[in-house]
Amino acid sequence: MIRYGIRHVTRFSYDAEISESVMELRMQPASEGSQQCLQFELQVGPRARVFAYRDALANTVHHFDLPGRHRALSITARSLVQVDAPSALPEAIPLEAWRLVDESAASGEDWEFLQPSQFAVWSESLLAFAESLGPIAERAHNPLTTVRLTMAAIHQAFEYAPHSTRVDSPIDEALAARRGVCQDFTHIALALFRLWKLPSRYVSGYIGPDPQGDGEEQTRAASVATHAWAEVALPELGWIGIDPTNNIAAGLRHVRVAVGRDYADVPPTRGIFKGGAGSDLSVAVSVVPSNAIPAPEPASVETSWVARARQPVASDPRRQQQQQQQQ
Repeated sequence: MIRYGIRHVTRFSYDAEISESVMELRMQPASEGSQQCLQFELQVGPRARVFAYRDALANTVHHFDLPGRHRALSITARSLVQVDAPSALPEAIPLEAWRLVDESAASGEDWEFLQPSQFAVWSESLLAFAESLGPIAERAHNPLTTVRLTMAAIHQAFEYAPHSTRVDSPIDEALAARRGVCQDFTHIALALFRLWKLPSRYVSGYIGPDPQGDGEEQTRAASVATHAWAEVALPELGWIGIDPTNNIAAGLRHVRVAVGRDYADVPPTRGIFKGGAGSDLSVAVSVVPSNAIPAPEPASVETSWVARARQPVASDPRRQQQQQQQQ
């Protein structure tokens, strides 16, 4: 068991006054299975009345409307989360489990997690990559082994390169460059699993530091803004988490926030504003082992920004905000 204190600070700044911001947030860690969100606090500036609801997949969604004129918007989410070790997975499951996979797919169960989605598409590049995996794609192994080999193949074939793609990059960009961020690694994994009739979903969340990792792994954990991985439904095992970015099963380091078909369903922030202004987005996240919720944003937070993005002025005065990419 481990507890994490998580601080997630997001700032939008505009180069001219805007008249209204409407924002939707998915930042509250889930309380389900081996994970419990013990405390969660959300602060918005300028002040706004924040509402919450559960979406169709039981994700907690906060939303607010800020109607006054402003040139900046800040959102600070602070959490205390307890993660227990998940049940150990077997070395393998029977090869005959593929029959159960096919029967489940034919029944329509988990239909939405078997279809291509906005970012997890069966493009020509994806199909070519799938073909290159040979025996993995041909069901030469049982479903659990197939999932593990696929995760390892993606991890080996693609370079992890922060900021190498955009929040809205199609899957083909990472496939062509053979590099990307966790968002890209996860979309490629989802497309492959669905191609093989394995229900799979995108998980948005955070990743804690590896206490036994080397310097490179520690730097990677410290450099991410938010993290993403996949969950796959397997016969007898249910949903299991796999992290192709790090080539590990989801476990004590992974803090789950929301699930969806792909990133488009679960961005940490999504919104629109009124006004003909360009915007800058800055994000800072810290995930540290702790028995207490983090203190309010420290004065030194300006030195810890880990993701920045610039969005130019759009011709439409009512337009979508820049979303946070999951690094």
